[in-house]
Amino acid sequence: MPAMRVAAICGLGGVALAAILIALQGAGAVFATLAAGGFGLVWASLFHFVPMTINAHAWRILLPHRRRTSLPFFTWAVWARESVNGLLPVARIGGEVVSARLLMQSGIAAAPAVASLVVDMTLCIVTQFIFTILGLALLVSRTGDLAVAGSIALGLLAAIPAGIAFFVVQRYGLFVILAKLFRTVMGGKLDFLVGRADALDRAVQVIYQRPGRVLRCLLWQFAGWVVAAGELWIALYFLGHPIGIGDAILIESVTQAISSAAFIVPGAVGVQEGGFLVIGNLIGLSPEMALALALARRARDLLIFVPAIVAWQAREGQRLLARVQC
Repeated sequence: MPAMRVAAICGLGGVALAAILIALQGAGAVFATLAAGGFGLVWASLFHFVPMTINAHAWRILLPHRRRTSLPFFTWAVWARESVNGLLPVARIGGEVVSARLLMQSGIAAAPAVASLVVDMTLCIVTQFIFTILGLALLVSRTGDLAVAGSIALGLLAAIPAGIAFFVVQRYGLFVILAKLFRTVMGGKLDFLVGRADALDRAVQVIYQRPGRVLRCLLWQFAGWVVAAGELWIALYFLGHPIGIGDAILIESVTQAISSAAFIVPGAVGVQEGGFLVIGNLIGLSPEMALALALARRARDLLIFVPAIVAWQAREGQRLLARVQC
């Protein structure tokens, strides 16, 4: 079954799950709670540009000064990446392709652009793992509930081998390995990819040979995860249920981990709502408040991500038109 069809089926199932959860808790009560947030939820959504800018700075650090473009452009690339991954059925990988393409269009050579993206993705996995561990520690400290924390921790442990393998193959030539697989499947028709793969692997090695930059990127990425919790803190303030920053970090870290685990479901629809409901219940949020918070996150996606996708498509359309006219 094609991947797109699987993603579509999972997406429809997620929508159905989200609708069921809202109906079970009372759609009227959930939407009334959401409406109470008013225009304040727009401010909470706009706050998302802060962690996006931090993540853009972290990614930019990986490139040499002479090859860097501006921070606003990197922020645009991160914005487009998150928007594509968040709204389109691309299994959270299509956004990386789009952002790498944007960097190359800005004048950055293909090898350093793609290599920086691969290392940035790797460090993102590491920092999210650390951030989730922080959230689980806060969860146990806040609620004493070892069952939920243990279940999530087991999921993290299961993902460790895959993360280590991803890092190891980078050290031993990720792109050459992929190119050889393509050559095996395509019968040598894409042999030209092997040469390009060598250049990409060398570019990845160059980045890892500068541990200072890698460490700075990692620290800035972790800061981005922590700052992103401010969005939930602001949203709950306007929803009439202010919480401490520790609880905001707890909710953000655990729900992000749950959403990442459900990468095959477009936008983690339904799964994310369930995560908010479970974690919210553990820290004292009413079901309607937890689901209103989840819907506020969905509203953020539409408010912030849709314009980026429209702008990206308009940009691609202009480039295509320019090529046709030439």
